[in-house]
Amino acid sequence: MAQPTDPVESSSPRADFLAFLASLFLSKIADQVLLFLVPLVVFQTTQDVGWSGLAFAVEAFPRFLSFPICGALCDRISPVRLMRWSQVLRAVICASGAICASVFGGAGWLIAVSALCGVLTTQGAMAREVILPQVFKKHSFEKVLAYSQTADQLGAVLGPVVAAVLLMQIHWQAAVGITAIIFVLADGAMAYWRRTTRVRLRPRETSQGNMVAAVKTALAHVIGLPGLRRLVIQAAGVNLVVGVTLASSAALVTGVHARTAGYYGALQTAGAIVTVLVLMGIAHISIPVRKLGLAGFSLIVVGGLLTALSPSAWGYAAGYLLVIGFDKMFNIYLRSSRQRVIPAADYGKTTGVMTLLNNLTQPLAGLAIGAFAAEWTAGKVILVLTLGMALLGCLSVLAGGRPAMAERAE
Repeated sequence: MAQPTDPVESSSPRADFLAFLASLFLSKIADQVLLFLVPLVVFQTTQDVGWSGLAFAVEAFPRFLSFPICGALCDRISPVRLMRWSQVLRAVICASGAICASVFGGAGWLIAVSALCGVLTTQGAMAREVILPQVFKKHSFEKVLAYSQTADQLGAVLGPVVAAVLLMQIHWQAAVGITAIIFVLADGAMAYWRRTTRVRLRPRETSQGNMVAAVKTALAHVIGLPGLRRLVIQAAGVNLVVGVTLASSAALVTGVHARTAGYYGALQTAGAIVTVLVLMGIAHISIPVRKLGLAGFSLIVVGGLLTALSPSAWGYAAGYLLVIGFDKMFNIYLRSSRQRVIPAADYGKTTGVMTLLNNLTQPLAGLAIGAFAAEWTAGKVILVLTLGMALLGCLSVLAGGRPAMAERAE
C-alpha cells in the first residue's frame, strides 16, 4: 500500500516559489559562512598551506560520502521533512559548536561543526533534487535548475561578505553562533512554503529492502543506463579542478599573492556574481544541453591553467572566476542529463550514488594540496590536477554508450 504523499505546489504559486527560494537562499548564506571560515581560520592559525588543504578534505569527505545514504532516504522518507530536519539540526550544531569553541578554544571545533553541517547540507540538497522535477512541471527542467541555482548563488554572493564583515567585528566563534540563527530563518521560510502547498508529490517506495540493496540498484543504473558513466567521468574531472581551487584559494590569495582577507572575500563574491550572470543567461536563452556541458568543461580547464600558471594576483583571480563561475553551467548539463535517464522511483538513490562518484575527486584534490604543496608548490599541484581533468574528459568519450542527453534535449 502506498504511503501518504506530500504537498508540494501552492494555490498561490508566486508566494510558494518565493518561499522555497528564500529558504534555499538563507541556507546557502549560512553554509557559505562556514565554508569561508574553515580554510581561512585554519591558515591564520597555522600559517601552513598544507594544513589548510587537509582541513578542507576533513570537512569535505563526510559531505560527499553521505550522498548515497541521503539519496536513498529521499526515496523512503518525505523529502520535505528531510529538508526541514536538515536546517534545524544545522542550527543546533552551530549553536553547540560556538559554545564549545568559546569555552574550550581551538579551531578543531570549527572543522567538526563544518563537517557535521556538511552531511546535513547534503541531505537538504538531495531532498531538494528529488522535489524540483515534480514542483515546477510547467517549465523546462533546465530553467527550473537555473532559477534555483540563481537563488543558491545569490546566497553565495552574500555568504562571504557576511563572513568577512562578521570576522572584522567579532570572533569566529560568535560568527558560527550567528550562522545558527540564519539556519533558523531558513527553516522558517521552509515552514511557510509547506503551509501554503496543496498538490502532492508522487508516492514514495514501500520496499523494505535495506540501504545496501538501494545502493546496488543505483550502481546498476549507473553502469547500465546509457550515458551515465560518461557523466560520472566528466564530473569527476571537473571536481578535481573545483576541489583544488577551493582548497588552495585562501592560502594562495592571502599567502602567495599577499592579499587581505577582505580581498579574498571580494574574490569569492565576484565568483558568485559571475555564476549568477551565467545562470540568468541560461534561464533566458535557449542553449542545447550538450553545448552547455562542452562550454562549461572547456572554460573550467582554462581557468585551472590560469590559477596554476599566472604569477600575478589578477591572473589568478581571472582563473578563479572561470572555474567558479562556469562550474554551475556544467552542473546544469549534468543534472538535466541524468534527470532524463534515471527512473523516477529510483531517482534519489541513483542521484546520490552518482553525486558521490562525481565528487570524490574534490576532497582528494584537497588531500593532494596537503600532501604535495610543500614539495611541488600549490601551482604545480593545480597544474597536474587540471591536466588530469582534461585527460578524464578525453576518457569519457571512450566510456561507451550514447550521451545521456537524448536528441530531444537539443
